[in-house]
Amino acid sequence: MPKPARYLVAAGGVLIAAPALAQEQTPPTPEVTVSADAPTDPDEEAQTATNRAENVIIITARRRQEAAQDVPIAIATLDGRTINDTGAFSVAKIQQLAPTLQVYSSNPRNTAVNIRGLGVPFGLTNDGTEQGVGIYVDDVYYSRPASAVFDFLDVEQVEVLRGPQGTLYGKNTTAGAIAIRTNRPSFDFEGSAEATIGNLGFRQFKGAVSGPLSDTLAARLAVASTDRRGTLYNVTTDRFINQQDNRGVRGQLLWRPNDDLDVTLAADYNRQNPLCCGTVFVGYGPTQRAAARQYPVLAAALGYNPASTHPFDRLTDLDAELGAGNTIGGASLKAEWELGAGTLTSITAWRFWDWDPANDRDFTGLDVVRTSQNPSQQDQYTQELRYGYSGRAINFVAGAFAFRQRIDTQGTETQGADASRFNLTGASAANPAVLEGLTARNTQWLEATSLALFGQLEWQVSDRFSLQPGLRLNYDKKIGHYERQVFDGQGVAVPASDGTAVQQAQRGIYAPQLIEPRFADWNVSYDLTASYKIMDDVLVYGTYAKTFKTGGINLNGVPADAAGNPILAAGAIRPESVQHLETGVK
Repeated sequence: MPKPARYLVAAGGVLIAAPALAQEQTPPTPEVTVSADAPTDPDEEAQTATNRAENVIIITARRRQEAAQDVPIAIATLDGRTINDTGAFSVAKIQQLAPTLQVYSSNPRNTAVNIRGLGVPFGLTNDGTEQGVGIYVDDVYYSRPASAVFDFLDVEQVEVLRGPQGTLYGKNTTAGAIAIRTNRPSFDFEGSAEATIGNLGFRQFKGAVSGPLSDTLAARLAVASTDRRGTLYNVTTDRFINQQDNRGVRGQLLWRPNDDLDVTLAADYNRQNPLCCGTVFVGYGPTQRAAARQYPVLAAALGYNPASTHPFDRLTDLDAELGAGNTIGGASLKAEWELGAGTLTSITAWRFWDWDPANDRDFTGLDVVRTSQNPSQQDQYTQELRYGYSGRAINFVAGAFAFRQRIDTQGTETQGADASRFNLTGASAANPAVLEGLTARNTQWLEATSLALFGQLEWQVSDRFSLQPGLRLNYDKKIGHYERQVFDGQGVAVPASDGTAVQQAQRGIYAPQLIEPRFADWNVSYDLTASYKIMDDVLVYGTYAKTFKTGGINLNGVPADAAGNPILAAGAIRPESVQHLETGVK
């Protein structure tokens, strides 16, 4: 797809042109601390701090502010300016800038995020399984990868952490984590606006405004909007499809009654409703089916030719309803309290996700699958409490994490007039009535609970050598319900076993089933990192980690035995255990 031309327009604010560092736009005045072992010249101390502020990328990967060069983790760091200048306005876009990050998406629900090729296979989503890359926004865990396709809202910095992160992050980070930090409310008035236009009708607007409401209260409001004409033309409906249609708003209130306490209330709402998602004909590859059931033979028997056999014509002929309604939002309350040499942090969050799709599941202009949609609604609640301590030789973070999730899905899929020829053999293949109107209605729900205790210690054995052990104790429990009812074209229920020859053929497409899988397990994760500074700017490190990805349950149905009974042993999925060894030089 041609890259949109970008034209930036500033209105009601300033487009910052500061160096691309992960810092405040203007480095704060350094705070000078004098100790018995530290330099006693305040001017020298202030100059050193200022130099660091101007040349060092500051990250929070280990739940505290520190220089990226000093952290023994493979990290790709992108600041807000880099994101704006390159048009990488979503997780799906930053994969072009962050090495080894891969995002696959045929629609928001069917999105997978991997790091170093690890995470999850790309395919139809099973709500009972988990991702292998955790996504966090302002320390709030986003359990579904659909958030990866939304526009960023007023982002200050993105950190892509490669390798297991389970001893510091809430859940499912066997391959790594994506930590997104937004700009906080400021006690000085500031604002920015950016407009971008491009080919294919691309239009994007992003704006933010922040300032004080009182001496102790500040607010920030950010909005984003992206539109783009579809990239494929559907000759059946005479419309372009695969559009972009994003809207987002995020608001924050910061209460700072004194220098030791910050309380931030944040809420966001994001909506997409594009005409999406379709495909084009790319090619044909033979399968293990009999020659009479290969695609060219079936297409010829039905008198079908695709709109184009050249994919770069960008023509399709999908005949089923399309839609990708996607809404994500939530609220969080974050309190940070400075207690001596440490910080106590509490993060309480609620998030929701509503998914309202419509698909052409046969991906052609044939009437094979007439209807395919699985609307879904999710609510999740998280609570994290942690304490971080910073000392001369010892730094540590210890905390607890709780997660509660409920997902409800209502699925409908209906076969069309061409389904018999496409799926069956013999006399049944020549009778469209065998499968036309055959409908499966699915009812699914999941309740998931996760509890964890975690901690990580850094011992600075000397000025150059450090040891960093970490430990995590995790408990997961999942309860699910999957029920599929099947009806023929006249509305008569198809039995789960026996029945007529026609009903047996129908069960080969949709089989009734009822299962209620369960899973519960304890897991222990641990890691150990040793790092040594060969020179001030050269760090070598090695890490060993044993971690896991949460076990799951199968909410897409399970195989059945010869009598049509579900094989219940396939309902639960064991945790994925990972042993990780890494060495690096920074």
